[in-house]
Amino acid sequence: MSNVSDLENRLGRALDRIAKSAMALSATKSEHSPDLDALRSQLEAERTKNAQLSERVNAVRQRQESSFATLERRLARMTEQLDLQSLEMLRLKKANTKLIEANRKLREGVEAQVIEPSAINRSLVAELEALRAERAAEAAELEDVLGELKPMISTEESNA
Repeated sequence: MSNVSDLENRLGRALDRIAKSAMALSATKSEHSPDLDALRSQLEAERTKNAQLSERVNAVRQRQESSFATLERRLARMTEQLDLQSLEMLRLKKANTKLIEANRKLREGVEAQVIEPSAINRSLVAELEALRAERAAEAAELEDVLGELKPMISTEESNA
């Protein structure tokens, strides 16, 4: 029987310890409850701030992508205009080279006192080509200027 009473004593002490631990745990829980609630409210506040910051980042990213797309379109348009101007300038150079050559031949003919009608005709044709090329280059340059002014004018009209 001593074994049974010994086991009863041990079991009683274990139950007492469990009860004390449970009471201490509930006391600790109730003591930390305000701190825990404060921490939870801070956590929620931080989650809210994080969500707001994420929304701001997304808005900035969208604006940046929009600006980037606008700049890409503008770059493409300017590249196209530059290509057109380069082409017109090349045409102008060729026409001026022909004009210089025709005028040189015409001058040589005058010095030799032999003026050929075909030389005069070639000189006039070269001069006309040079004038047309110059006009086309000016038109391309004017188109560039107008291309830059159109967005400004449309912005001012929409603001008015």
